[in-house]
Amino acid sequence: MPLTSSLAAIVDLERYPLTSDELIGQCAARLKDEGAVTLPGFLRPETVAQLVTEAEENAHLAYYTASTHNVYLTPPNPDLPSDHVFNRQVESSKGCITTDQVPEESPLRQLYDAEEFKSFVAQIVGEDGLFPYADSLSSINVHYAPEGKELNWHFDNSEFAITLLLQSPQGGGAFEYVKDLRDADAGEMNFEGVADLLDGRTSPDVLDIAPGTLVLFRGRNSIHRVTPTVGDTKRILVVLAYNSEPGIALSESARQTFYGRLGELD
Repeated sequence: MPLTSSLAAIVDLERYPLTSDELIGQCAARLKDEGAVTLPGFLRPETVAQLVTEAEENAHLAYYTASTHNVYLTPPNPDLPSDHVFNRQVESSKGCITTDQVPEESPLRQLYDAEEFKSFVAQIVGEDGLFPYADSLSSINVHYAPEGKELNWHFDNSEFAITLLLQSPQGGGAFEYVKDLRDADAGEMNFEGVADLLDGRTSPDVLDIAPGTLVLFRGRNSIHRVTPTVGDTKRILVVLAYNSEPGIALSESARQTFYGRLGELD
């Protein structure tokens, strides 16, 4: 089956023609101006339903973590006061299944490996190409957030993130962010601005994300969180992770922390 034909069963290519220079240009401009691009209905409804069933069937494999961290995802600085915003701790908790636990026939694998999809995303985020992780765990992750689980305020270490929402909870689970709250390349951490956010003096923006939506987000300088899930329906989100160069694995410490194991290397 031609690649486009197989993708057409997964993605609404009439609404989102992945080779369209106009669409790519619009998305790139939005990502630059707004820090985020949402493509509602990117996945076909039947694909969403299939992936939710698949995720629920594999939910028992999820590795759950609960951790405290600062918003910069760095160790505390003992030279700063314990109540300084750099040392202030927040808590995140979630469950996750890894690439090697995603069924071989899953549409997630077909989408992740599709050259048209990789080229589409690469052009939007300004990379020459996108490559999978060299370890067996990190390329495709399915995240589960049952009631009370949350992803607290933080800046990403990576330049961009690619996510697909599969299932919304009954309440909570809102994606909140403040664009360009710091400038990591310039070493400007904006302690005052971060403190204003954590203390409720700044109101974040909220992304409207429905199941089936593809989200491209630049989180290195834009602080963000997902609010605690409310109700019996868990939030299910897929993260598609690529590198700008081949042969790169997530660090052993990160794999052990996030997944509880190291997996295998290619």
